[in-house]
Amino acid sequence: MTTEVRVPTLGESVTEATVATWFKKPGDAVSADEMLCELETDKVTVEVPAPASGTMAEIVAKEGETVGVDALLATINEGESAGETPSAAPSSATAEAKPAAGDSGSIDVMVPTLGESVTEATVSTWFKSVGDSVSADEMLCELETDKVSVEVPAPSAGVLTEILAKEGDTVKADGKLAVMSGGADGAVEPAKRPATGDGETNGDQYTTPPAGRDAKDVEDAPSAKKAMAEAGLSPNQVQGSGRDGRVMKEDVARAAAAASAAPAVSAAPAAAARAPVSADDAAREERVKMTRLRQTIAKRLKDSQNTAAMLTTYNEVDMTEVMALRSEYKEEFLKKHGVKLGFMSFFTKACCHALKEVPEVNAEIDGTDIVYKNFVHMGIAAGTPTGLVVPVIRDADQMSFAAIEKAIAEKGARARDGKLSMAEMQGGTFTISNGGVYGSLMSSPILNPPQSGILGMHKIQQRPMIVNGEIVARPMMYLALSYDHRIVDGKGAVTFLVRVKDALEDPRRLLMDL
Repeated sequence: MTTEVRVPTLGESVTEATVATWFKKPGDAVSADEMLCELETDKVTVEVPAPASGTMAEIVAKEGETVGVDALLATINEGESAGETPSAAPSSATAEAKPAAGDSGSIDVMVPTLGESVTEATVSTWFKSVGDSVSADEMLCELETDKVSVEVPAPSAGVLTEILAKEGDTVKADGKLAVMSGGADGAVEPAKRPATGDGETNGDQYTTPPAGRDAKDVEDAPSAKKAMAEAGLSPNQVQGSGRDGRVMKEDVARAAAAASAAPAVSAAPAAAARAPVSADDAAREERVKMTRLRQTIAKRLKDSQNTAAMLTTYNEVDMTEVMALRSEYKEEFLKKHGVKLGFMSFFTKACCHALKEVPEVNAEIDGTDIVYKNFVHMGIAAGTPTGLVVPVIRDADQMSFAAIEKAIAEKGARARDGKLSMAEMQGGTFTISNGGVYGSLMSSPILNPPQSGILGMHKIQQRPMIVNGEIVARPMMYLALSYDHRIVDGKGAVTFLVRVKDALEDPRRLLMDL
């Protein structure tokens, strides 16, 4: 029986890839899930596993060829071993590729899927040490990406025999983190590491390339060779991050960027230098490396300022009616829906109504096009111990007050625990940020690209207001709308804020869709 090996799904918006390396050749025995080849896209490197055990029959797409999604890469004669007929018994190579139940063997601990567009992570914490016994699905370590934290469970029970990526190391998606050994019967044996050309064990071959280029018989990615030629770089100037130190296209890009940045840094060192610090002050300082999340927050906020024509307009809202309605029904609401009635559901509803009237605030710029969203995926900014994250409530315009409150509570708890997935923080069309919970009276929120609007809520404070000719104390809140002036005019921004103000000062309008 012949089994086809096809190009797997490469990710959103990725339609083609380049065949970088074949690890098998026609006639080789392969076992199910064994890596056959490696594909390279403009974003990530994808390994293609064998769909079944058997013998490699034909390689259709050669190294360096460009293939589309679901294209045929190769064929496997299922059930055959190299040099034998289909009816023959499997060869020892095929039988030993995956340890049988009860047999001890080495088990690789790999970096799990990190999410769309995320290609690397930092090892933040190891919960186990070399020699520790672990059970299946027990947490081994925690990885930190620029967006979320990812826990890595043990693929099976056994003993942790080797840690390849130490705390603080940066690892690639699908990279190897550690090696375990053991079996279902509890037997344990030291993990066997692949040998180098001189017969010595090379424990770092998956994380650090050999010192000399001649020390490894590894072919660099075809796209990397082309990129090196175009950049005028020699192979010894590029450090590979692929399997066995193999140079990938992104490695060349990093090396080229470093080479071009070096003269600029040396030409103006004073621009990046710290202010002079006395020895006494230096002894009292503490230097802590920025987390990947904090680095990404800093980069995205600065990119937002550099890209968008950002402007902020303000208004204020009298919260009397919302507070009265909330006070009157909060106990019944909690009893029926099992969640407290907060202010965020009122603001979310008010923004959804306003976005229908001023759709450009719910749009984004894509090149020379304006993309209007006929739905509202509401981002709710949440502060966590590690930084600000923005979980997204999808189709908030179709949800009830109770559904919104439940979603906000659930997303907020997951954010604080660092359990949000990538998918839960992508695709937002508008954002609400509540600085009032920290006591902020007024601020100018920064856009969350590619969104064109963000609403800032602030502290509710009693202030003297003139109502029907009399001075009375009212619970007032300042509202701030930051918007991209390239797409939203001043009239639209002011109209949006006025509609939000009207809805909150007369909440009955929300129920009647006015």
